[in-house]
Amino acid sequence: MKPNAPPPVALTIAGSDSGGGAGIQADLKTFHQWRVFGASAVTAVTAQNTVGVQAVEALPTALVRAQIRSVTADLPVAAVKSGMLANREIARTVAEAVRAHGLRRYVLDPVMVATSGDRLLEPAAVESIREELVPLAAIVTPNWPEARLLTGVRRNGAEGMEEAARALVEAGAGAALVKGGHLPGDEVVDLYLDARGVRILRGRRIRTEHTHGTGCTLSAAIAAGLAAGGRMEETVAGAVRWVRTAIARAPGLGTGRGPLDHFAEIPGRVRGGGSLETIVSSSLPSDEPASSP
Repeated sequence: MKPNAPPPVALTIAGSDSGGGAGIQADLKTFHQWRVFGASAVTAVTAQNTVGVQAVEALPTALVRAQIRSVTADLPVAAVKSGMLANREIARTVAEAVRAHGLRRYVLDPVMVATSGDRLLEPAAVESIREELVPLAAIVTPNWPEARLLTGVRRNGAEGMEEAARALVEAGAGAALVKGGHLPGDEVVDLYLDARGVRILRGRRIRTEHTHGTGCTLSAAIAAGLAAGGRMEETVAGAVRWVRTAIARAPGLGTGRGPLDHFAEIPGRVRGGGSLETIVSSSLPSDEPASSP
């Protein structure tokens, strides 16, 4: 009897969330749900729950570098994502490691502020992310406030989102997904841009407080899909579709902004691919409104 083929491997480089809804914990749950073996390199430890972030301790860069080296020396990493990087030194260390180890299919989630509003990135690190990490990324997945900080775009709405996405791609990223969940309105608009052009994702907003970890989860799902060999546009479509379902089915944990449902079933069409146009009309069952991570 032949042994089972080993699963694809994805690496997350991010901070730890003691509450389990975001960061490394959310990433590894997502990798598991997407049938991808998850490895990790912790950049910072947080005391955190659904109410807020009570303490943050960044790890020494030597330890971050050593974790990445240990994983890549032994496991065939097919995709990597980074989340909370805490400071400029860690951001530079991650950039060096991505280049040194030839890490491909790099998903950059420029985590700057927690869902609770607590800052997770030193202001001095923004330049390092923009100049050193964006050019290495297969895709960058900022929310609208993060996109504005990275690019300096002032215009609002779809025009501003497209301008920011275009600036990120012109800076070297393979694609950009600018998430519009922070903008007001009953409809959520996300904008995806790559060399082929712009795609708009629209959905009715879910009225819920349980959105903790959505950005981490979405970028992890994209990394998992890429690790499994998915094409970028199809992978983004599947990841957004799944995260919207997970938001709609959040378990209601905690007394603040609770986590989404990492146990949400992955729709069959996600594994078989799809288009960004498809996701707009078939994100969720008809009685469940769509939302955005």
